[in-house]
Amino acid sequence: MSSQARPLSIRWEGGVDGHLVLIDQTELPARLVYLECRDVDLVWEAIRSLRVRGAPAIGIAAAYGVCLAAQTAQENVAAMRERVAQASDYLASSRPTAVNLFWALGRLQRAAEEFRGDDAGQLQTALLAEARAVHDEDRAVCRAIGAHGAHLLVDGSGVLTHCNTGSLAASEYGTALSVFFTAHDQGKRIHVYVDETRPLLQGSRLTCWELMQHGVPATLICDSMAALVMRQGRVDAVITGADRIVANGDTANKIGTYGLALLAKAHEIPFYVAAPASTFDLAIVKGDQIPIEQRAAEEVSAGFGRQTAPEGVNVYNPAFDVTPAALIRAIITERGVIEPVSAERIAAILQAGEPKP
Repeated sequence: MSSQARPLSIRWEGGVDGHLVLIDQTELPARLVYLECRDVDLVWEAIRSLRVRGAPAIGIAAAYGVCLAAQTAQENVAAMRERVAQASDYLASSRPTAVNLFWALGRLQRAAEEFRGDDAGQLQTALLAEARAVHDEDRAVCRAIGAHGAHLLVDGSGVLTHCNTGSLAASEYGTALSVFFTAHDQGKRIHVYVDETRPLLQGSRLTCWELMQHGVPATLICDSMAALVMRQGRVDAVITGADRIVANGDTANKIGTYGLALLAKAHEIPFYVAAPASTFDLAIVKGDQIPIEQRAAEEVSAGFGRQTAPEGVNVYNPAFDVTPAALIRAIITERGVIEPVSAERIAAILQAGEPKP
């Protein structure tokens, strides 16, 4: 199926007085439901409740959320700037780990601060243009990640992935899934093993759905089956996304990623991370400094409304873990493949231009 035929996970409808439309990912795969966000509170709730998720997608949604906030402060430029700042702080509180959220909000705030006119309507237009630029750039970035990463897969490869990194998590082709989609488009025969990704099952609910939409052969497995599938020789590479990568290459991603990296090392399988440059947070030196979101106990003890643990049991539910750079063979970005993963190599790639794949 072509990218044009697949449903768009995020879109803005209308002009400066328009609104944000999202695929409600909590309803997939059973139902394809669109959520219309007409105020910043709905965007905050959509991010917090995982109706929209994935680091790049969160950033895009938040950027449009600032545009919605600007609609409520059209009296003058000063009032709109203040509203943009308030909305940015508010949206930043929705989820603490994905750095793209803060990156996108920072871009909208700078657009407001650097605006030199005195017409609030023109500032509103400038904010929407910046949000659309964030979205358009992500589309191009995702395609470039796929082009760089597809070279790492040979015809007949078996690959394993965790969580969801496709168009639901970013734009069009996504990040890690962009590698699979691009390899498939090139005619390479690949087979993707998809971790279900407990406790919220983003792999089974979302990644399998996206792979099937694109026609990529896929097999769903329980998270605990990954070691066996590797030992059986079914997996030639593991590719995941990332929510934050720090200066030394340590990477925060969905809980369970660290375990996969350990398993890949034990079985001598290359472990790759696919992420845009906007996911890097060079202000943080090591992974143990990354803030890790703690989510509700009920996601584990009563997932999807069905109680599966004794009432009152203690639950530990971090949304992410951190994979040390030493376990990562390479990081696939829109600017090239970072290998080896080191602070020096990361800095060199991020400071360079964008080479052709």
